[in-house]
Amino acid sequence: MGEEEKIMKGILFCPGDPELRRMKLRSHNLCAEYNRTYEDETEKRQELISQIVGEIGEGGFMQGPIFFHYGRHTKIGTHFFGNYNLTVQDDASVTIGDHCNFGPNVTIVTPVHPMLPEERNAMLDRDGNVKRLCYAKPVKIGNNCWFGANVVVCSGVTIGDDCVIGAGSVVVKDIPPHTFAAGCPCKVIREITEADSMKYKPEILADNRVIE
Repeated sequence: MGEEEKIMKGILFCPGDPELRRMKLRSHNLCAEYNRTYEDETEKRQELISQIVGEIGEGGFMQGPIFFHYGRHTKIGTHFFGNYNLTVQDDASVTIGDHCNFGPNVTIVTPVHPMLPEERNAMLDRDGNVKRLCYAKPVKIGNNCWFGANVVVCSGVTIGDDCVIGAGSVVVKDIPPHTFAAGCPCKVIREITEADSMKYKPEILADNRVIE
């Protein structure tokens, strides 16, 4: 079994494996190239993003700089917006739905390292070779989600559709759909309802209108 297959099975793998290192180097170099582009070089950016991530829908925009670990393990839906310093450590798969908006410095991480320091430093593989090993858990984010600045989504988390995650949150457990959640660790604050409509905030709505 190859190391990438081990990642997807959720079992221990060696991140220093030569093939995995080639994948990461490719992604890191493409991200570095993206980060050197100007914001109005839209065609060049689109071409680079199509090479970095496994899948991305139409209408996406990433402010940059961006940092994808493997890239190929990430799938993004349509009309995605990622603000400054989007970091996706996609050892395991990362799935992001349609119409998601991320504030600055959002980080998604999938790898998990052993808790005991001696196991974190070295373990034995099936052939008795001394290696550094870890494992990874996938992250799934639904449609129409908004993440505030500095949100961290940890390994194995699923966030449902229509969620708002408050700035500075560290999400370590699943978040159900249609909820506002925040904090460290992130917890559900309340359900998002029709009462949250901007039409009930005329002082902010001003001369604009909600589409009925």
